[in-house]
Amino acid sequence: MTRRELDAAGIRQPAVRAAYRRCRRLNAEHGRTYFLATRLLSPERRPAVHALYGFARWVDDVVDEPASGVDDRDRRLRQLDGALRAGLDTGRSDHPILAALADTVRRHAIDRALFTDFMTSMRMDLTVRDYPDRAALEHYVHGSAAVIGLQVLPVLGTVSGEASAASYAAALGRAFQLTNFIRDVGEDLDRGRVYLPADELAAFGVDRERLTWCRRRGRPDASVRRALADQVARTKAAYRAAEPGIALLAEASRPCVATAFTLYGEILDRVVESGYEVFGSRLAVANSRRLSIGLTAASATAAARVASGLRRRNGSPS
Repeated sequence: MTRRELDAAGIRQPAVRAAYRRCRRLNAEHGRTYFLATRLLSPERRPAVHALYGFARWVDDVVDEPASGVDDRDRRLRQLDGALRAGLDTGRSDHPILAALADTVRRHAIDRALFTDFMTSMRMDLTVRDYPDRAALEHYVHGSAAVIGLQVLPVLGTVSGEASAASYAAALGRAFQLTNFIRDVGEDLDRGRVYLPADELAAFGVDRERLTWCRRRGRPDASVRRALADQVARTKAAYRAAEPGIALLAEASRPCVATAFTLYGEILDRVVESGYEVFGSRLAVANSRRLSIGLTAASATAAARVASGLRRRNGSPS
């Protein structure tokens, strides 16, 4: 299947094909929901999404490397940033992840500034431990997540131009990230970070110390449950704001994004159903539910491809 994807995308150079394969493995190993959704894209679109995910995952792993000090991680990020800039300048790289990314950026004319913003937010993770309000958090989330929605948009394609869909793509990236912040409160505390706005938590009598206490005991108290319920409500509103953008995507790409939209949104449902038990274990959508949604989306994908083929044969626009 990997060979089919690479052939369909017109990726011929052996070293670049190997780079894409490595990115695909990163997606399969670490991005279960994203990987499932990517499988619903047409084969020629999949390698680029794997490259974008693989790059983001690689940088995130550098930032969160538990055995490295801040200075070492900062040095590695600076080296990585230099290699990234060189790769984007030339359209090629000897690095097995950057080679795929540089090729993807060139093929799909992705705005380089999006990667600058991404790296800025990644460097923030080295020193910023909490966010006083929503505006401060949004500044971080723009670079950590909104830009990824914008990076993927040229790969997915649109029906009326990227400009009309851009705000929705960014909004969906933010919604996914905010979902992670709620689900991963405990893990983020272990890394010394809180990605929930301090003023919004304070409205419910919650601060870092209370969250840390809940992490130690493995469960939330009543005030933390109320604060997390508020965060869930805000994040569900973010999904509602992003949803209209799915219809603006190319028809063949909609099942992919709709699947990610549904599965990630249901993580919030699991959080609520568990009683906001985000301090003792990592909540996830059940595999049976993931399979059900994936099969339904696969049927929609097949139908869309058949319809598109019929339109092409009849000489109608696709």
